[in-house]
Amino acid sequence: MSGRAAGMLAVLCGAIFLEGIDAAMLNIALPSIRAELALSTTTLSAVVSAYVLAYAGLMLLGGRVADMYGKRKVFLTALTVFLLFSGLGGFATEGWMLLTARFVTGAAAAFMTPAGLALINGSFPEGAQRNRAVLIYAGTASAGFSLGLVIGGLLSAVGWRWVFFAPVIFSAVLLVAGTKLIVETRQEAAARQRFDMAGALTLTGAMLSAAYALTRLEHAGDDLNRTIGAAGASALLWLAFILIERNSRAPLVRLGIFRSGALV
Repeated sequence: MSGRAAGMLAVLCGAIFLEGIDAAMLNIALPSIRAELALSTTTLSAVVSAYVLAYAGLMLLGGRVADMYGKRKVFLTALTVFLLFSGLGGFATEGWMLLTARFVTGAAAAFMTPAGLALINGSFPEGAQRNRAVLIYAGTASAGFSLGLVIGGLLSAVGWRWVFFAPVIFSAVLLVAGTKLIVETRQEAAARQRFDMAGALTLTGAMLSAAYALTRLEHAGDDLNRTIGAAGASALLWLAFILIERNSRAPLVRLGIFRSGALV
């Protein structure tokens, strides 16, 4: 592995590590956030869920966008958005500001992850070198989720806002290094495809509605109709997603893959 390739892998691993710690370390800061901003239990849980659900719901779309517009461009753009909105979370004075910051940083992570993995697949030759690179990448992601709890505890001891400001500093370092080290050859760029925006929106909406319905079960007797409505909306959105994928010219998920027993 050349020095430049190792440097690029370090940047990509840094990004997936950042995503892991960002998802985990906020959990430790929740009591301090609640005490200062006087958030309800529902809003507090939504602050955590917003990141994870945006991450999961938009990752398929992120992969498609990276194929269409270039992995390097999408990765660096998403990293910039991650940096800016993580900073917004650090300056939050209202619950809605935290929710917005967490949702957008989760969405940015959803675009960074597939772009980063695609850059590894396109930059390292098939075989032992690519396998090693992917294993390092995956191991770094796991380390981020694990160490995020420890790092979150240390930062929260200083002040909960550092849970948001520390990723800003880390992102800035990665962004500077990434602009110099990440290279994407023209052969990797795919032909322009169609967006399955309807699929991405229904998938994300289905997960958000399901999470909201589950959160409301904490006080199941309060406005039960709204809880049932949220669960029903989630079911309808899941059904809509499946129908959209069946009829889309460029689906996010080709449902035919589920015919493979080994894959399922």
